[in-house]
Amino acid sequence: MRTFWIALLGLGLAATGAQAADLQAGKAAFEKYTCASCHGADAKTPMLPEYPILAGQHADYLAHALTSYQRGQAGAPASANVRKNAIMGAMAAQLSAADIENISAWLAAQPSPLAVRR
Repeated sequence: MRTFWIALLGLGLAATGAQAADLQAGKAAFEKYTCASCHGADAKTPMLPEYPILAGQHADYLAHALTSYQRGQAGAPASANVRKNAIMGAMAAQLSAADIENISAWLAAQPSPLAVRR
């Protein structure tokens, strides 16, 4: 039981030490990198049906996807953690780690048809 409380305290300290995402910076980066040109200004009305709805997705999923596109653009061999797409690879290669965190958090905070309604 003591180990449980120590682990819980450690997780709490790690969470408070982590810098929170900046939603306004995420919105600004979404606009700066012209994400809306494919995914729509609201991130839920993509220009083509093949393009995914980004609004309302989980932030960790979006961050993983963007990082995977970066790995693919960098020439990493194909794996579950590498996405190869010429357009998204080039777009993601421009992003810093902070951009990815902020954009992902902003997109996750947007209203979306992906939400579960009760």
